[in-house]
Amino acid sequence: MRRFKLQVQVSIDGYMAGPDNAMDWMTFPWTDDINAYINKLTDTVDTIVLGRRLAEGFIPAWASGPEGEDQESIDWMNDTPKVVVSDSLTESPWENATIAGGDLTETVNDLKSRPGGDLITYGGGTLVSSLIAKELLDELHLFVNPTALGAGLPVFANTGAYQQFDLVGAHAFECGIAAMHFEPKRS
Repeated sequence: MRRFKLQVQVSIDGYMAGPDNAMDWMTFPWTDDINAYINKLTDTVDTIVLGRRLAEGFIPAWASGPEGEDQESIDWMNDTPKVVVSDSLTESPWENATIAGGDLTETVNDLKSRPGGDLITYGGGTLVSSLIAKELLDELHLFVNPTALGAGLPVFANTGAYQQFDLVGAHAFECGIAAMHFEPKRS
């Protein structure tokens, strides 16, 4: 079965976005070592899963070929098929993206049961919280930025229950970011 991975940047106090969804706190330039780590993480991925609100900014931003990103990353982000989880959209306004609505557990289990590579999500906040609460993720890759925000959108908001995770690995990068790889403890 395909594995479902979360890759998200977080502050040291656990926020994936600051107040008013601000992302300006992620100012650390990515170095070659973090790029190599991400390439290895996404090497087995053939589908990106996004929440609707994130998709509205994420898909057009990558389609525009964002400044400062290498062409290989831009091509991968644009060429990899996307599934946008939404109950308000009935058809995709984006190229290379389909819409999946309805019960989140059924949707994710259906995607995981299909043949192919792994799945990855980058958020947004509502989707991430729901995926964690419903225990649908197989791997959590938290890229911890050395910044404390004090308030904002927490990664583990409204998860509903006590959950335990195993630390699979940790890696510090030259730019000051540390990757923490967790997997849920399941009986």
